[in-house]
Amino acid sequence: MPLITEHGKTMEDISAVYDLKEKLGEGSFSEVRLAQDKSSQKLVAIKCIQKRALKGKEAMLENEIAVLRKIQHGNIVALEDIFETPSQLYLVMTLVTGGELLDRILERGMYTERDASHVIRQVLDAVQYLHELGIVHRDLKPENLLYDTPFEDSKIVISDFGLSKMEEQGALSTACGTPAYVAPELLEQKTYGKEVDLWAVGVISYILLCGYPPFYDENDTKLYQQIVKAEYEFDSPYWDDISESAKDFISHLLQRDPEKRFTCEQALRHPWISGSAALEKNIHESVSEQIQKNFARSQWKRAFHATAVVRHLSKKTQAAGEDVEDAVSGEDTS
Repeated sequence: MPLITEHGKTMEDISAVYDLKEKLGEGSFSEVRLAQDKSSQKLVAIKCIQKRALKGKEAMLENEIAVLRKIQHGNIVALEDIFETPSQLYLVMTLVTGGELLDRILERGMYTERDASHVIRQVLDAVQYLHELGIVHRDLKPENLLYDTPFEDSKIVISDFGLSKMEEQGALSTACGTPAYVAPELLEQKTYGKEVDLWAVGVISYILLCGYPPFYDENDTKLYQQIVKAEYEFDSPYWDDISESAKDFISHLLQRDPEKRFTCEQALRHPWISGSAALEKNIHESVSEQIQKNFARSQWKRAFHATAVVRHLSKKTQAAGEDVEDAVSGEDTS
């Protein structure tokens, strides 16, 4: 029986419409392939999902599709079509060819605060659009920020809406995302909202200016403790040449209390984004060195569904007799 009759077109074989080419990436139950429309010759990216691997995850996919169908923004990857065969689902996406944000920074010879500010402004524009639609992305990170084309003037696009959620579906409380980018309230298993995306923008902004994340520890328990207390520093010498305006901008995003954290509107008005406060000094050497050192580690790329992890860490912490702020309780509801 079709899973997405109301959304997509059913057929026996996707090859009737598209030539599937090389693999561009893969996830736990899907892979993304380059494909060419047989009639128009247009190149697209197709997310190929095995239906048998979807068992128990149908609602998550339906949610991703519902979110993507609501979105039409220049800085967000677009869902163009949906097909279903007896064994597979295919999400046809606009092909993005410019590569990941951090990879592009490494390739540059010149890179400044102004460049970082331009990237973050585009991200904020897109996130503000999502929030106005009542959508929380929940997994913003550099790996999900892609350049549309290989050209120098390419725009940034946000991808991967697998963890996104619409606020109209009820209060959010699921701990999910990627460890280094999740907000304190999410780790504490409190109900939360769109503020978690602004925290992630703060983490990304920090990384773009120094090449390493604000919160780091090989031990997950200690990492989560840092995050829930919002313990980070602008370390010397890496931040010595970074403007006070940039630090002020980040400080308003990495605000432990979500009610005091900048909204998208406030962030877009900050002088580091809207004015001329972002410096034009070349910081490429220092930033690229740290990116290469810190982002080779696979743990910064691993996505997680954190409820069980946080509960496990909480028990370990309590057993050790430590009084920390990330003790959690209660069940997952969304």
